[in-house]
Amino acid sequence: MSPESKPILNVSKLVKRFGGFYALDGLSFHVTPGEVLGLVGPNGSGKTTAINVISGLYTPDGGEVMLDGGKSIGGVASHRLVHRGINRTFQVPKPFLSLTVRENIQVALSHGRASVTPPSIAELLEEYRLREVADRPAADLNSAQQKMLDLTRALATRPRLLLLDELAAGLNPAELDWIAGKIKALAATGVAIIVVEHLMGFIEQITDRVIVLNAGKEIFEGTLAAAVREPQVIEVFLGGEHAA
Repeated sequence: MSPESKPILNVSKLVKRFGGFYALDGLSFHVTPGEVLGLVGPNGSGKTTAINVISGLYTPDGGEVMLDGGKSIGGVASHRLVHRGINRTFQVPKPFLSLTVRENIQVALSHGRASVTPPSIAELLEEYRLREVADRPAADLNSAQQKMLDLTRALATRPRLLLLDELAAGLNPAELDWIAGKIKALAATGVAIIVVEHLMGFIEQITDRVIVLNAGKEIFEGTLAAAVREPQVIEVFLGGEHAA
């Protein structure tokens, strides 16, 4: 990541309410091309809500989400944001269960950014360890395979900004190391990546910077190594066992 890079995404004073509950309460941050930014915090702190707003699932109730230094995308539908270069994975993968792995990827390829040459299905299947199950229904995949299919479908649209929501959950240590390498390799190509994750070892391995959230607000911004020395962060999220 070049320190002179201009942010691809600027989130400014973002608010999202559900009734009287503020899931996001004035959140601001940015991410630059080639950067891996982690959003961490306790359950209910607003991490997934932030991704849902950025990816177009939720419309913000205040503040701004700006793409490419000035194009407001708050409230723009997800299928339109894909064509602007934003895509995501989900905590619980959402493939078309009756379609094969190959067909799921084909759907994503056909709806990707037309201005960018997409990867081939064969490349994606090989790269993300799905070649052996390519012609099986997505419903037949195990949890780790469904997560890789979710990621592969997102990558088929050639995103410039990739949002990963607990991709690592449920993966074994060898799979974690492998996918960490894949994420860092994607960032090295210039893709901006925002990661929501609870596994702090994984976050430490892949992120350039983290935003720690609590009650919809940022309480810390910097490296994870610095975060674990902050008393407020330790109190609200990391806990004493992470402080050593």
